[in-house]
Amino acid sequence: VQLQASGGGLVQTGGSLRLSCAASGRTFYNYNMAWFRQAPGKEREFVAFIRWNADNTYYADSVKGRFTISKDSAKNAGYLQMSSLKPEDTALYYCACDTRYASDTYYYPERYSYWGQGTLVTVSS
Repeated sequence: VQLQASGGGLVQTGGSLRLSCAASGRTFYNYNMAWFRQAPGKEREFVAFIRWNADNTYYADSVKGRFTISKDSAKNAGYLQMSSLKPEDTALYYCACDTRYASDTYYYPERYSYWGQGTLVTVSS
């Protein structure tokens, strides 16, 4: 499956953005999806996760209550709605997916076989 992330941009502190992740090549229905981000000079970090059937979602503590992950298998797409953005949210955001799932490893980038190219989010103070 190929993924393409989009929707990044420049936004002021407190603003909102909606990232999209378009999937192609295979049906997206059976795939769990996650968003990761990587700020300059830092390691890639987990942001949010959603099970293939949308029954479970998990968030990093730093974004809980501000970000919402969703998945629309009919459109072969996933989303990350971001609100109350802070300068520390500035990063390159990646979507990733895989059919595998484990409750203790979903937040590791190594668990995902397919990645989008990243979309840049910049939050100005």
